[in-house]
Amino acid sequence: MRLKDKAALITGAASGIGAETARLFAQEGASVVVVDVNVQAGQEVVAQIDAAGGRASFVTADVSKADDVQQMIRHA
Repeated sequence: MRLKDKAALITGAASGIGAETARLFAQEGASVVVVDVNVQAGQEVVAQIDAAGGRASFVTADVSKADDVQQMIRHA
C-alpha cells in the first residue's frame, strides 16, 4: 500500500483514465476524492471503490470555474 494515509483529488475521474487512476490510487491505500461534472458516473466510481474496500467520495466540479475548484479543495 504505497499511498496509505494519503489523499488523492482526481479530476475527470468519472470515466476513462481518470476512473482507472482513482481505482488504482484507492487500491494502493489512498483516500480518493472523485471529481467530475458527471454525477451518476462519478458516484458509480465511488461505489466501485467502496465495494473493493477502498475509501472514496464524490464532488461535482467544473475545473474551469474558480468557485467549483475552491469547493473541491475544501472537500478534500
